[in-house]
Amino acid sequence: MTEEQQQQWVKEHYQVATKYLAGKGIITDSVTLEDSRYLVPLLALWKLTSTDGKKFWVLCGDLPSDHNLVDVAPNAREALRHFSLKWQMQAENLLQANNEEQNKFADLLISRADGLYQLYNDKSLWG
Repeated sequence: MTEEQQQQWVKEHYQVATKYLAGKGIITDSVTLEDSRYLVPLLALWKLTSTDGKKFWVLCGDLPSDHNLVDVAPNAREALRHFSLKWQMQAENLLQANNEEQNKFADLLISRADGLYQLYNDKSLWG
């Protein structure tokens, strides 16, 4: 990807994150860029503040969009770890339902959770 394409991807995924939160009834006021991280074209992890002052980690990209209050993790690296563990637990619960469609989503969550954990574990990404 060119630099311009990468910038466009980041911009689009910021919009994906804010639209995702809006769908949950949360309107964003600002983004903390220095705490947000992107791995173009795989994922974007945003630290967003809502209009009522609450702060959220919002994950989007080539994976399911998800969010949590920033209290779950002090930084982006730990936020990735949090989402990885959260998705592994959600997948386990879905698999217990023994429903074919839910099993497919559980498999996707497991795959993406493994990928997130590998990123969390890759010290070269975190300086």
